[in-house]
Amino acid sequence: MDAAIDATEITALLGRGTRFEGKLHFEGRVRIDGYFKGEIRSDDTLVIGDGAEVHAAIDVATVIVRGGVVHGNIRAKAALEIHAPAKLVGDIHSPSLFIDRGVEFQGRCRMEPVEDEAPESAPP
Repeated sequence: MDAAIDATEITALLGRGTRFEGKLHFEGRVRIDGYFKGEIRSDDTLVIGDGAEVHAAIDVATVIVRGGVVHGNIRAKAALEIHAPAKLVGDIHSPSLFIDRGVEFQGRCRMEPVEDEAPESAPP
């Protein structure tokens, strides 16, 4: 079946009570409600739910933080939304930003287009 994925459909869920450490690369819309530590990359949407605990470098198109705690820098190519009662400790970079009243944010913010960086390479 080669049908297009609905923009609001969750394609993967890391539910409450789950723990994952490592690198997460995905297509579609992924929601994290559990514990995640590592790196998250995608050209799609990441939703971090209430009760989630995320310690990660996040580089995706759209990030929606519905609650929970995020430790790490976020690069969102399209948009970043942070809704109360979320807590975010880390730097953020996105051309479009929404931070709800009641959100706890500690870090620096850059609101400008996110340029694709050259792939990391070993020094000569």
